[in-house]
Amino acid sequence: MKSNKDKILTALLTPVSWIYGAVTNVRNWMFDSNLLKSTEYEIPVVGVGNITVGGTGKTPHVEFIVSHFAYEYNIAVLSRGYKRKTKGFVLANPKSTPTSIGDEPYQIYQKFGNKVIVAVCESRKKGIEELLKLYPKLDLIVLDDSFQHRWVKPRVSILLTEFGRPFYKDKILPLGRLRESSSAVNRADMVIVTKCPEDMKPLNFRIAMKDLDLMKYQKLFFSRYEYGQIKPVFTDESPYSVSLSSLSSKDGVLLLTGIAHPRYFVRYFKNYPFKVKVDHYPDHHDFTRKDVEEIEMKFRKLAAERKIIVTTEKDAVRLMHNPYFPQELKPFTFYLPLNVRMIDNGIEDLDFIQELKSDLKLNNY
Repeated sequence: MKSNKDKILTALLTPVSWIYGAVTNVRNWMFDSNLLKSTEYEIPVVGVGNITVGGTGKTPHVEFIVSHFAYEYNIAVLSRGYKRKTKGFVLANPKSTPTSIGDEPYQIYQKFGNKVIVAVCESRKKGIEELLKLYPKLDLIVLDDSFQHRWVKPRVSILLTEFGRPFYKDKILPLGRLRESSSAVNRADMVIVTKCPEDMKPLNFRIAMKDLDLMKYQKLFFSRYEYGQIKPVFTDESPYSVSLSSLSSKDGVLLLTGIAHPRYFVRYFKNYPFKVKVDHYPDHHDFTRKDVEEIEMKFRKLAAERKIIVTTEKDAVRLMHNPYFPQELKPFTFYLPLNVRMIDNGIEDLDFIQELKSDLKLNNY
């Protein structure tokens, strides 16, 4: 039952939500009516995005696609480069940092190196055109977080929705997390329900399919996260050798997160016997000197025989470039890698990739 405070807040935000929804609906109508023009390219373009604010797993799913295509095709990943301190088109290079291209593009660049071209640009249209000038032999461009960027029409548009917080149960900003009306799902060629539980039952698949109520031309897939072994954030600091399975109830872990929805990350540690303390910051957080001092204090106060800091992949790329992070903590700071897996319902990773390859018409390009 809502409190009076919640009712007042809802009453205040509802008109704002209506206005926001009306503006996005008019914009979409203008694109649908060709009053605003979307550009299509001869080169295959796949867009990965969502209609909610953060947390659906866009970057891990982009990495999943890249991992299956990068060794067979010449591909590029193009992102806006959220929270970077540069403007315009920027190509990732060995001197790039999270501040110059954004933490997520930097993470992709670090993970795949010269196997993939990574670039950022506020305008995906301009970014694609710059990439094609520099690399005319590209086979595929992957757009990260591009669902609302309608100036470009991808050959395949992939929409992600979170299993625990599906878009059809949400409301438009600022009442909820929707960037636009839930009817926008009709623009997607593929829909992936992300962050599914490991023990997902056949009934859950059927309920999701019924609730989504997709068009016949749309393809539905399900995915979940698989976590790997922790790895040192600072590889040149002679890191303390430890694994999660080697820690006992006498040991402790400080979980450090700066992501939109950390609950899946935190939940992973619940099955271990060691003490867990969570230190959470906002998504894409740039850790300040004061933040780092507080992190160090919390780590030192953690009562345990052995203790380490574990963070996410996205936070790790920011920490490794953070000038305030103390030298003393570097050997004890790790990150938890994650991978995406398509699950059950007759779909395996390679089945999804073959479907995507077919829809992109890569063999004909």
